[in-house]
Order: sequence, then C-alpha cells, then structure tokens
Amino acid sequence: MKRTSTSLRVRRWTVGGQLLGLGILFAAATSTVAETVEIAKDAQGRPVLKVPNADAATPEEMKPYTEPITGRDVKFDMVPIPSGKFLMGSPDDEEGRGEDEGPQHEVEVEPFWMGKCEVTWDEFETFSFSLDIQGRQLAKQEPNELEKVADVLMRPTKPYTDMTFGMGQHGFPVICMTELAAKKYCEWLSAKTGRYYRLPTEAEWEYACRAGTTTPYSFGDDPEELGDYAWYYDNSDEVYHKVGKKKPNPWGLHDMHGNVSEFVLDGHDPKSYEKYADTLTKNPYDPPTALYGRVARGGSWNDDPEKLRSAARIVSEKSWKQQDPQLPQSMWYYTDAHWVGFRVIRPFREPTDEEKKMYGADKLQQYKDK
Repeated sequence: MKRTSTSLRVRRWTVGGQLLGLGILFAAATSTVAETVEIAKDAQGRPVLKVPNADAATPEEMKPYTEPITGRDVKFDMVPIPSGKFLMGSPDDEEGRGEDEGPQHEVEVEPFWMGKCEVTWDEFETFSFSLDIQGRQLAKQEPNELEKVADVLMRPTKPYTDMTFGMGQHGFPVICMTELAAKKYCEWLSAKTGRYYRLPTEAEWEYACRAGTTTPYSFGDDPEELGDYAWYYDNSDEVYHKVGKKKPNPWGLHDMHGNVSEFVLDGHDPKSYEKYADTLTKNPYDPPTALYGRVARGGSWNDDPEKLRSAARIVSEKSWKQQDPQLPQSMWYYTDAHWVGFRVIRPFREPTDEEKKMYGADKLQQYKDK
C-alpha cells in the first residue's frame, strides 16, 4: 500500500508518561571517566581539543577520527567525505519518485567529515541535560577553556515526558527534537571541541548518502535488499534500533537509509530544483523561512521503501507537535515525530563568520507556536 503521509502508521504513544527521574539523571551524570584532555591551538590561534587524525592540511589527508565529549564517557566517529559532483534529485522514471525531486541537476560539493552514525541519546542528553557539567561537578573537576564557553550556551528546557517513548536510550538515535534543538546541539559541540560542526545541507546529505552511486539506494535499485542496510517498516517491529547495526554505504556511513529520518538545514520548496536545472551549482542551500516545511532525509523505521531512497524528501508539518499540551508549545521538542533525528558534519574548509551566521540564521521566535 502506498503511503501518503509519514504519520499514517505511527504507533500512537501518549505524552502522559512519567518524567525522567532524578535517579536516571544521576546515573547518567556519573557515567564519567578520568580524562586527560589536551587543548591545542588551531592555525588562527584558537583553542581546540586535540584529537588524533582530526586535522588535515589538504582534503587528500582527511582521515576518520573519533571525537570525545569531555565530561562523560561518550564519543562518536567522523568519516571523511571527498569533494565531487553528482546529479541531485531523481530521474522521472524512478519508482516512488516525488514531484519535488526534480528536475535532476548537477551539484558540486566541497569536502567534509560526516558522522558515521546518527546522533544518539548519549550524545544529545549530555547537552540537553547538562550531564557534562554534572559529571565534572561530581568528579570535582574544573572546566577547561573550551568548556567554559560551552557551559553558558543556551540548552533545551527539560522535556515533560520521556522522549524515547520506551524505544531505547543507550546507543539509540535521538528523536523528537526540533531543528532548533539540533542546531543548538551543533553550536554547543563546536564550542566544546573547538571544531565547527553543523547540520548538513540537503545537497551535502544526498551526496554523502549516494556515495558515488546513481541508483535509488546506495546499494542499488532493488528494495528487497533494504533489510541488509536499513531499519524500515517491514523489519523494524515499529521501533527504532541502535545505530550502526546495518551495513554501511560505500563511504562507510551507517543508517543513511532508514532507522530515523535526518534533519538537514534547508527549507522545503517543491519548485526549488528548477532554479538549478540549467547550470552546475556549487554548495546549494535554501534557508528555511517558516517553522514548518523543513526538510528531513533518509526515511525511517516507520516508512515504506520509497521514502528511504537517496533522493526522497520528507517535510516537517504541524502534526509533529499534535500531542504537545503546553501553551505555547515547546520550541525544543516534536512530541509526535518519533521517527526524526539528525547527524552532524564538519566542513573541511573553515567557514567564514558570515557563512556560520547564514547556516544558523533561525530566530527563536520562529519556533514559538502561538
């Protein structure tokens, strides 16, 4: 049966569940390690957390590296993505194609590192619950110069219910956050490490997902093979799963198809590809102009195969906050988006201050429902 909306098959969880208990938070906060942290200086003399293989003089020297989150026993892997050109969108005859996926157009993308997996609860709650600060306090450690900056940045208000909705926490992808929360996480992560992290643009995401392929999926065109690479409606048991348990794409990225959909920076315009149709476009980006109508990619545990295609575009909508009883509704959480998460990228080229402003240009007021 063809799907017309992501929300049609959603298991209906209520938001009347219990709040996370202090005992859970205490246990999470005490998941700390004795750290030996070394702060170096980058080419501009700014502090940066010293991590093996995290620096490269040229794109050819880019290597995978592991980024620790100081203050907790949490880390994540980053994978280098080479620069290149590709055809963005889908051909007219691709099965399951949406009208907003064309016309296909040539795009050039600069090199970047991308999260090997989706951001997990372990990583996100270190930020959202200030578990790194609590961990340092319990260990009687003073913040380093990077942490002093990160500690004062805006963080989400505490959720009024368990946003995992019982689907799993440790090692599982974070869900239900707004794009604002995802962007603020990136801002915090950048301050905490001294390296600039952000969400991918829609073009960067599709380029990384395709990994040099031109077929509907990064593994080919047969949806019967999806089970080897993705959690989706037919094999998920209607819940998400721990990240990194399925085969990666050709560039070593896991769960680009399925598990949870992933926010990108762009707003959705069904006609946006038309303006790029007749020319090679470098690093395209369409900033969002409204609270809803933002793009997520990759499909989820709740979707049929056509939503998991490399070119498929998923669009946020007001129903993603349908069960939020707060007035005004939260700017941090989508109570009904149990299928949406995100992953981070780090551009090889240090962006200008103007570019950083452009990629993080949302105003808080935009997220406040009236």
